[in-house]
Amino acid sequence: MKKIIIINGPNLNLLGQRETDIYGNKSFENYLSDLKSKYTDVEIEYFQSNIEGEIIDKLQEVGFSFDGIILNAAAYTHTSVGIADSIAAISTPVIEVHISNIYAREKFRHNSLISRNAKGVICGFGLQSYELALKAFF
Repeated sequence: MKKIIIINGPNLNLLGQRETDIYGNKSFENYLSDLKSKYTDVEIEYFQSNIEGEIIDKLQEVGFSFDGIILNAAAYTHTSVGIADSIAAISTPVIEVHISNIYAREKFRHNSLISRNAKGVICGFGLQSYELALKAFF
C-alpha cells in the first residue's frame, strides 16, 4: 500500500470559509474524507500548518519514508527558500499543488520557489488538484 501525505500551508485550514469565490465552499476535512473513501488502497495522511518551520519539520520527518508528498505551500510557495531547500534535501518525490490557477492571479503569485525541486506542479483545478497529484504517483 502506497503511503502519501498531503501537506497544506498557511490559511488552508480556512477552506470553505475564506474567499469562496477562489477556493470553493468545501472544507478540506470534508474533501479529504471523500478522497480517502475513494482511494482505500492508499494510506493518505494529512498535515496543515500556518508556520513555515513546522512545514519544514514535517517534510524532513516524512521525506525518506513516504512514497509521495502532495504539497500546497500556499503563500510560502512564493517566499520560502527554506521549504524549497527541504524538498531538495529529501528523497520522497513532492508534487506542488495549488487550488487556484496561480498564473491567473496577482503577478507575485506567478513565481514559485519550490517548483524547481518538485516532481511536478498542478494548479487551477480546485480541490481536484489534490486528486490529480495523487494519481500522478501511480
